[in-house]
Amino acid sequence: MADGESTPTSGRTAVGPEEAALQDALAAAHVAVWGYGVVGAALPGTDREPADVALAAHRDVRDEVAGLLDARGVDPVPAEAAYALPFPVLSPVDAAALAVTLEDGVAAAWAWVLDQAGERSTRAWAVVVLADAEVRAVAWRAAAGLTPVTTAFPGLPGS
Repeated sequence: MADGESTPTSGRTAVGPEEAALQDALAAAHVAVWGYGVVGAALPGTDREPADVALAAHRDVRDEVAGLLDARGVDPVPAEAAYALPFPVLSPVDAAALAVTLEDGVAAAWAWVLDQAGERSTRAWAVVVLADAEVRAVAWRAAAGLTPVTTAFPGLPGS
């Protein structure tokens, strides 16, 4: 390719390990935003506040990650139209179990960001998002009747 010609990426930046991990975190946020719609729909109206708060938190993180990737010249991974549920959500207990699954998925993605991040600010952000996901998961595990309600190492396999 001659100097001055555009690349197939239209001037976008190549994706490094940190950006790839952020893309995974963005994909997990897309799933969480979609999934919390299902969680909220399965809860009685008086019990929806935790789902609404979690949905807002995941939307905020999703928007921040997408903005960061865009600022770095990386096309943010788009949301899918819908996602497959891991099990039927037919009751408030099922909804709480789905919320646990969503938070655990987010935690795993942010643990990966923490591992792959080269920038201190990204690592610090990953710790905050990971901790927030675990705090929400603890409440949802209790609501789902799951024990233990805490994990030793959120986001890591087998914890």
